[in-house]
Amino acid sequence: MEERKFIQLKKEEFGVKEYIRQQIGKGKLSSISIEYTPVGEKIILSTSKPGMLIGRGGEKIMELTEILKKRFKLENPHIEIKEIEKGELDAQTVADEIAMFLERMGSLKFKVIAYQMIQRIIAAGAKGVEIRLSGKLPSERAKSWRFAVGYLKKTGDTAKVVNKGEAVAETMIGVIGIKVGLLPPDIKVHDQIEVNQELLNQIKKNLESLEEKKEENKKTKNK
Repeated sequence: MEERKFIQLKKEEFGVKEYIRQQIGKGKLSSISIEYTPVGEKIILSTSKPGMLIGRGGEKIMELTEILKKRFKLENPHIEIKEIEKGELDAQTVADEIAMFLERMGSLKFKVIAYQMIQRIIAAGAKGVEIRLSGKLPSERAKSWRFAVGYLKKTGDTAKVVNKGEAVAETMIGVIGIKVGLLPPDIKVHDQIEVNQELLNQIKKNLESLEEKKEENKKTKNK
C-alpha cells in the first residue's frame, strides 16, 4: 500500500510540474521542486527571470496558485520564487535559450548559436562546458554535434556536480535535441591541479634536491 501511495504521489507531482512548465513557457523556468510542510505544499520555482513569473503585483503567481488548488486538489499551495543570478551558469536555462534561438534563427545557424553561448558561459566564470545538438543538422540525415571548452569530467565524483539541462527545439526541418553540461566556478575539483607560483617553487626545489642526490651518488661511485 505504501508503495502505491508513493507512486501516486510522484505521478501527481509530475503532473503539477508539467502543467506549470506549460503555463509558464520555455525559457523562463529552470527547475521546480515541491516540499510538503504541515501548513501545505511549498512549490519552489527557480528562474533567472523572476519578474516574468511574478507579474505586476504578483498577479501571475496568485492566478497559478488558484489553478493548482482547483485542478490538482492541493490544500494550501504556496509558490516561492528562487532567483538564479547568472542564467549562463544554469544548464537548463542555457538549453532552453539555445532551443529558442534555433526556433527563431533556424537550424542553419546552429554553430554560431553554440559558439556564442559557450563564450557567454565561459565569460560568466564556468570551469567547463559541453553542448550537444542532435538532429538533422545540417543535412537530411540525423547527426550529433558536440561543442566543448574547458574542464568537464564524465565519471567519478566530479561528474556528480556537473550542472545538466535538456531541451527540445522544434524547427522547420524537424526536432533538435539539446543537452548542456557545465561546471560552475564555485565547484571545487579535487583532482584538478592549479599551477601557481607556490607549486612552481616546490617543483624547482624537488628538482634541485634530485640533482644534489645524483651528484652525491657520482662521488660515492668514484671513491
